[in-house]
This record gives sequence, C-alpha cells and structure tokens, in this order.
Amino acid sequence: MAIGFVLITTMPGEEERVRNALDDIEHVTDRWMLFGEFDLLARVQADDEFTLTRCIVEEIRPLEGIQDTKTMIGAEL
Repeated sequence: MAIGFVLITTMPGEEERVRNALDDIEHVTDRWMLFGEFDLLARVQADDEFTLTRCIVEEIRPLEGIQDTKTMIGAEL
C-alpha cells in the first residue's frame, strides 16, 4: 500500500473547482480545505508507488485551477 499527501495551492477563486475535481479521481481517498499557506490537502492511496505517483503526476497536478503542489509520500517502516 502506498499513501501520499498533496498540498495544493490554487489560483485565486479556484478552490471549489479543484476540490470538486479531486472527488472524481479514483485514488484520492480524502481531501480537506485548508487556511494558510496551502488551499487544499488531498490524501492519495494506491496499491503501489507507481500507481500513486502516476495519479499525482497525471491526474492531480494537471487539474485546471492548480497553481502549485507539494507532495509527501509516506513509507511503512
């Protein structure tokens, strides 16, 4: 199991559009609105790191309305 968290900064006024678009992405298991440096936090979960990375790079980062992302991938120890 692979889990990642994507901190998202949206273009001004695009928070709701991006939040709704995240709901349509299969591997996004949860998302939260944030106040502060970032606008949204998305939890992404997949069976393996390849699928997780592909989801982040090919499905989340290109979403219209996103200005910047920062990704943290968790590891089981």
